[in-house]
Amino acid sequence: MGERTAIEVQAGGQAAKARQFASNAPPKAAQKSSQPGSIYGKKLRVVDGDTLVLGEVRIRLFGIDAPELSQTCGDMQGAFWGCGAWSKAVLERLAQPGLSCAPKDIDRYGRTVAVCYDPKGMDVNAAMVAAGAAYAYVKYAKDYVETEQDARAGGIGLWRAAVTPPAQFRADKRATQLASMPVQTPPEGCAIKGNISKSGKLYHLPGGRWYEGTRISPASGERWFCSEGDALAAGWRRAQG
Repeated sequence: MGERTAIEVQAGGQAAKARQFASNAPPKAAQKSSQPGSIYGKKLRVVDGDTLVLGEVRIRLFGIDAPELSQTCGDMQGAFWGCGAWSKAVLERLAQPGLSCAPKDIDRYGRTVAVCYDPKGMDVNAAMVAAGAAYAYVKYAKDYVETEQDARAGGIGLWRAAVTPPAQFRADKRATQLASMPVQTPPEGCAIKGNISKSGKLYHLPGGRWYEGTRISPASGERWFCSEGDALAAGWRRAQG
């Protein structure tokens, strides 16, 4: 059996094991999933290994980070396989009708960050990590660190392959994109970038996380600012990071 096939076959069994693992304390999970403010919806669509749409709400699964949908991984034989698509398939098996999600936060993209539970109270976020289909996202939470350690020790799912962590994959992709972008020279003394995005009008300060990757398009209403006061007075707000 080829390595990719072995991983895929293992994933089916691990998804079932993950359901059992994450349901070890159903009363607690059920209590969380039925708390006030939980999100329900008849429509359920999985976007990738850590994002889904429940009803009309786009949800980012709390505390986990899955391979990007376009991401490929190397196997033990040096061949590449679509680990991002595979991770999405695992979530599709785990996220069953009747899912409910308990919100924790809103991320910078406007998505609701939440822990999701199936009708039996299983923590789907934990199940993804237990199946080796996602990492514990320790940058934001440590809830699933022990679960990841178990998956890693067992060589489960992604832990059987040569995988670039999703955060590193995204950083490398951004670096490649930046290297190919033309350099924009700001007007003298006016280096603050006023950008318009889905999040609204945001201004980026030099040295900020998104500054280098932001390009100003005057034709789209974007502009340079000489001070934060100017940006605020014009209706822009400071970007996070």
